[in-house]
Amino acid sequence: MEAGPRDREQQARNDLSRLSPDGPDEAGDLLPDGSVPDASVEVEVELRPPRRLRIWQLAPIVGLAAVGSLMFAFPLAFGSGDGGAVVAMLGLLISCCAAGWGMMAARRVGHTWPGLPERSSGERPDWRVIALYVAVAVALVALAVWRVARLR
Repeated sequence: MEAGPRDREQQARNDLSRLSPDGPDEAGDLLPDGSVPDASVEVEVELRPPRRLRIWQLAPIVGLAAVGSLMFAFPLAFGSGDGGAVVAMLGLLISCCAAGWGMMAARRVGHTWPGLPERSSGERPDWRVIALYVAVAVALVALAVWRVARLR
């Protein structure tokens, strides 16, 4: 047997009596086990998705680094005449540009160097870690320039 119009009206009135002007009453917000949720518990939810480096961001950086490293390596390995030193230095410059581009992209996403604090943490970096990074960079540049200078 089908319900008549009176039953539907009565059902609608019962539903409306349970609603407050801004939504269901507390009785309507029961957990599946039948208990009332605790209002003092706050749940924090991150609305933004995690920032990641995407393939379209990484592809040009990796391509530029590969071209630069090949330009640096081949004149050194095969001794390609008078222009070899110039090509090697240009390759070194391109590789360094790709490394800087990659570091800036990683920093925008939120990655940091090992030993250094996060960008917005407010902590000061340890001077010994910075001195180590500077020493390694200076040593690598000195070795690269020395090797290219030996081509002449």
